[in-house]
Amino acid sequence: MLEHGGNLRHAAVKYGIPLSDWLDLSTGINPNGWPVPPIPADCWQRLPEDDDGLVDAARAYYLAPHCLPVAGSQAALLALPTLRTRCRVGMIAPSYAEHAHAWQRAGHELVTLDARDMHIDAIDVLLLVHPNNPTGATYTRSQLLAWHAQLANRGGWLIIDEAYIDADPSHSLAADTHLDGLIVLRSLGKFFGLAGARVGFVLAAPNLLQALHNSLGPWTINHAARWIAKQALQDSAWQARARQQLQADALQLSALLQQHNLTPQGGTHLFQWLTHPHAADLHHHLAQHGILTRLFTKPASLRIGLPARAVGWVRLEKALMNWRNMRLHT
Repeated sequence: MLEHGGNLRHAAVKYGIPLSDWLDLSTGINPNGWPVPPIPADCWQRLPEDDDGLVDAARAYYLAPHCLPVAGSQAALLALPTLRTRCRVGMIAPSYAEHAHAWQRAGHELVTLDARDMHIDAIDVLLLVHPNNPTGATYTRSQLLAWHAQLANRGGWLIIDEAYIDADPSHSLAADTHLDGLIVLRSLGKFFGLAGARVGFVLAAPNLLQALHNSLGPWTINHAARWIAKQALQDSAWQARARQQLQADALQLSALLQQHNLTPQGGTHLFQWLTHPHAADLHHHLAQHGILTRLFTKPASLRIGLPARAVGWVRLEKALMNWRNMRLHT
């Protein structure tokens, strides 16, 4: 199993700090997610129904012509490699490691691409996390569509994981997914803060969605999660407030890190990415203060998410100040 953020119980045992005393900044999930109301009792008494309005709500929210609800984008990224015969799949690094793991496990050849100088002539599938996780790198819609056209002309695919795009969807290709060979993955886990519901969507042409549906089978999302997802997707007022708040919080986090000589090299509205030769030491230092971040080794870097409340911001600032003072005296 690959390592991910959110391993809070492991950190609590390792550092001897009670679970309730941690500030978890390791996941990149909106810490002030969509407020889930009481769930109707019949959600627990009936099987999920495909005509419950979830697909219509998702199509309206994503501005997408077709979509397939899945049990988080993880379900789709595991199934998509099984829909192609052995091929060459291009990805940049670092990026969300589950994608590479899934394609390699299905027998495909992985090609690592240079994000600064992309050459896709020799690949069949280009897979991008957009914005990238953890670097936050983005591409223009025109560039993405040009890559798609190049791949589609020879029967290839462009797969875009847009897990972190909801806070600023201006670069999304969701509306273009009627095009053959263009596949967009979306999720309610990050922006909506509903990672525990395990709800995602695949946006693509109908023939591919049907093949994926046949592979996954019925009832991939439980009834209660479908009900929650529909309400969240239709709550445009909350979405507007959340985008405004996340933009302000991202600027605040970037400024706080710079204040302590830790200038981010990238990020999104939900996290900042910091490369640093002593990233592991900083990760350990923050963990000793009950603050969990996501550590990467290639390159040495941290992904730092947003605190939920004012007390969390103060706690992070104090830990960073302590780190800076320690570095000045070493």
